[in-house]
Amino acid sequence: MSGHRSIEEIEQAVRAKLGDLPLRREQMAAVAGLYRAAAAVRQHVENSVLRGAELTWTSFVVLWVVWIRGEPETRQVAEEAGISKGTLTGVARTLQGRGLLERKEHPADGRLALLALTPEGERLMARIVPEFNAEEVFVTAALSDDEAEDLADLLRRVVWQVETRGAERRLELLDGQDPPPRRSGRRPQD
Repeated sequence: MSGHRSIEEIEQAVRAKLGDLPLRREQMAAVAGLYRAAAAVRQHVENSVLRGAELTWTSFVVLWVVWIRGEPETRQVAEEAGISKGTLTGVARTLQGRGLLERKEHPADGRLALLALTPEGERLMARIVPEFNAEEVFVTAALSDDEAEDLADLLRRVVWQVETRGAERRLELLDGQDPPPRRSGRRPQD
């Protein structure tokens, strides 16, 4: 048997481990479910539709943002894709190398750059978006259309909470200080 445990088994293990800690378990279950669902959907789509197009989830999201927006600035693409500007640089270079994306100088400000799909990128998106949507339908097949819309509304509310109050909350948790820079996970060398 594999090491895979069901959601129920994991939730049971969490309840056993946490015991009497004063926690809001419903909210914990909601966030854990949100994370697990997002990871499961991402893995499924990457291993099906995106694999055939030789795309990662992140590269698809970058193409999607550019496809929808036309010729957005790189900083807008990074923000909407939920990635750092450094990550966008690497993804954009890869997509440029594949002939799917091009980088253009901003007409009004030479310090800024725009991204645009190439004709090949446009053709890829026109082909893959219906395939991607078919998998969106597959992963939500256990929900009615009304339940899917309710779920989308609930998730919008979670996003709204983080986007409108998250910065304030982070400052509160960090005693008014900006968060320290992210570390790579490596230990500092002596």
